[in-house]
Amino acid sequence: MAENEPGPDTLGTDARLTSLEERLKAAQTDEAHRTGAGKAEPDGGYRLGNRVLAELIGGMVGGALIGWVIDRFAGTQPWGLLVMLALGTGAAFRNIIRISSQRPK
Repeated sequence: MAENEPGPDTLGTDARLTSLEERLKAAQTDEAHRTGAGKAEPDGGYRLGNRVLAELIGGMVGGALIGWVIDRFAGTQPWGLLVMLALGTGAAFRNIIRISSQRPK
């Protein structure tokens, strides 16, 4: 072994390596904080978007289904379907407006 080469006992105590490890840990911590890594649950915006989509689809499908059933029994095709689809869509938009006006928790 040459005199200028560090031995195995001095390799871990090099100031440059220690500084690099500290900066690397700090950068990883900052990146985890910035990206929100480690969150177990999705954010509120994602949940709100899913709820709005469910309200819209549910209102339209529910209204159409009820209108189709009315048409089958009353023989009023296609008016029951169209009227109930419009009412279901209106109810869905009313619920979406109500959801959007609520205070965030």
